Amino acid sequence: MELKVTTEAGRVPVTVVHVDGNLDSATYHIFQQKAEELVRAGARHILVDLAHAPFVSSAGLRALHTLFNDLRAAAGEVSDQDLRNGVSAGTYKSRHLKLLNPSKETAKTLNTAGFDMFLEVHTDLRTAIDSF
Repeated sequence: MELKVTTEAGRVPVTVVHVDGNLDSATYHIFQQKAEELVRAGARHILVDLAHAPFVSSAGLRALHTLFNDLRAAAGEVSDQDLRNGVSAGTYKSRHLKLLNPSKETAKTLNTAGFDMFLEVHTDLRTAIDSF
């Protein structure tokens, strides 16, 4: 797996992490390490482009969830209880982490794992950037 990071101008600067290859047990640590580095460097709005990631395993989902939590903590956005209530009510979506162009299989995995309940998934880069 390879990662390419770019920054796009929107209402806020959006860090785009382009994933090329599977995000799985063999590669999740590379993604997680880069994501942690980006958050430490000040990235607060991250779009993960999965257009070239045919498969995301449970290890990849854990890495995405860790990134979600790291961004939420850095932003001081909502308490754990408010988050749980918002996700349960269908009123909460992350303002700091969004996904772009997951494969059909990955989209199904995200939905099955409930990630679609708190992460927006986009199919167009400009629309995704503008959503932050």
